[in-house]
Amino acid sequence: MAHPAPATTPRAAASRPISARAVAGGTPRELPFALLAERGMVVGGHRGMGMNAVGAPPGARVAAVRERENTLLSFARAADHAAVAFVEFDVQVTKDGCPVIFHDDFILTQRTVALYERRVTDLLLEEFLSYGVQRESHKVSKPLLRRMEDGRILTWSIEEDDSLCTLQEVFEHISPHLGFNIELKFDDNIIYPSGTLSCALQAVLQVVFQHAGTRPIFFSTFQPDAARIARELQSVYPVLFLTEGGTAKYNDERRNSLDQAIRVCQEYDLHGVVSEVRGVLKNPSAILKAQESNLAFLTYGQLNNVWEAVYLQHLMGVNGVIVDLVEEISNAVAEFSKPSLSRSTFSNSSGIGMHEAFSQQQLGFLLRLIPELIQQPH
Repeated sequence: MAHPAPATTPRAAASRPISARAVAGGTPRELPFALLAERGMVVGGHRGMGMNAVGAPPGARVAAVRERENTLLSFARAADHAAVAFVEFDVQVTKDGCPVIFHDDFILTQRTVALYERRVTDLLLEEFLSYGVQRESHKVSKPLLRRMEDGRILTWSIEEDDSLCTLQEVFEHISPHLGFNIELKFDDNIIYPSGTLSCALQAVLQVVFQHAGTRPIFFSTFQPDAARIARELQSVYPVLFLTEGGTAKYNDERRNSLDQAIRVCQEYDLHGVVSEVRGVLKNPSAILKAQESNLAFLTYGQLNNVWEAVYLQHLMGVNGVIVDLVEEISNAVAEFSKPSLSRSTFSNSSGIGMHEAFSQQQLGFLLRLIPELIQQPH
């Protein structure tokens, strides 16, 4: 059933009353994951049912993801899990102005022995959609390869394949009850003029406002200026700032710590932080600082595929986790987020909230586990 689009445009939305920010008296922001009051913690599927761990050793847990990431197939499978509140996916804008779903900055294919590598944002929509498996049988697909962080180029094979897709198609084909965390994707190695960022963001917002209906939506981005501009262009959907939480260093100081991330949110009137989980485990007091600023706090990263690490975050007051092992972790969170495990007002010297039903001995065990978790390969 088609849902009518709101009678507004991205520019018009900027003049509307701010519905996704705090109001006088300290009332919490009306975030799209408002079910927090019932669930205690929400779960988001990373790129759908999880990212594709190309090159992972046989038997690795993250290699269990069967569906091609960032595709309609992967999103639809995530929507089948009642405990999944939203899916996170990466949006870039093609050369001809169409928002598409793809994580990497570059897309690779091979013809005979020659490798071809193109920047996604330099492609026309038709060129982008020509990569990978094709929906129409008469079209010849270009095999997808992936460049690894260590420079290796590997065949991007997956058990259950699907075609690349546009943002509009995701809105049209995925259940309107599933929330969308739209990551506004930009290259870490490029300094973007404000005009370039604004142009890309307006292309994304145009699709969102035309097709969102009543779907829960929030934006996130690692690009501080993109976050600011996304907030300036509209006030309907929350904007969260993505950070690696000090686990990596960048020339832009705003990206180098959780404290800086919270300052970015305060300065640009953003709605929350999405941090790499190891950064949070190294600096748990940042959660309390975020809460004091009325900011939502979510995490992502490989440790979110370990239920003990997710449970610890639940105790610490983290609002949501983005995970790859969607079924396993969403089921675990559904169990320990039941209303019977009510959150107490107790907090220890680290600023970690604790449930009444959880003993000091158990908490101590998990806290001792932190150094081991942080050192795990990621």
